[in-house]
Amino acid sequence: MQVGLISDVHGNRVALKAVLEDMPGVDRLLCAGDVVGYNPWPADCIDTLREREVPTVMGNHDAAVAADTPFRFNSMARAGVDYTKERLSADHHEWLADLPTERLACDGRIKLVHGHPDDPDRYTRYTYPREFSPRLLGDEDVLVLGHTHVQGVERFAEGIVVNPGSVGQPRDDDPRAGYAVVDLEAMTVDTYRVEYDIEAVQAAVREAGLPEQIGSRLARGK
Repeated sequence: MQVGLISDVHGNRVALKAVLEDMPGVDRLLCAGDVVGYNPWPADCIDTLREREVPTVMGNHDAAVAADTPFRFNSMARAGVDYTKERLSADHHEWLADLPTERLACDGRIKLVHGHPDDPDRYTRYTYPREFSPRLLGDEDVLVLGHTHVQGVERFAEGIVVNPGSVGQPRDDDPRAGYAVVDLEAMTVDTYRVEYDIEAVQAAVREAGLPEQIGSRLARGK
């Protein structure tokens, strides 16, 4: 089974479209959270995932929009949350509020979370061996997480940990949108990057009255 993995879309409709068009044929698509925030198309990104029935977990930006949960946002992130709140329908808000913080997929072989398995708001960075143990990996073969916007794969005797990177706002010095595909039969993971029209997103950010840095950082992959 081929499973596409995405995370941290952050309202970037242009990047999400590029990823979905670039992705090779997969049997399932999973999202590790933060569908909204920062960029100016939160409703479009939610609608795309809903139409495709993509199993998704709640990220910290999703939670901030849906339930006004506390998180230490900077002014740029807070502006994105406030913008999103004002532009989603009640139905969109309900969809976000109903997202779980973790879920199992593919007959329990994949666990999907946003941050750390014990704390959705905790950033889990390299190297993963210091963060994970057989207990945290559990019975699943693959643990998928996001939150850091940094693409990476780590293999353990107990399974594989994958961060597919960010679709809508990469922060690993590569401005291209990131995603991954896992082959559950071969137990392999391929990571991908795809270019998209960053200038179009920057223009939309300015037109929406969002902070300039939201757009400018996209070109730097920061």
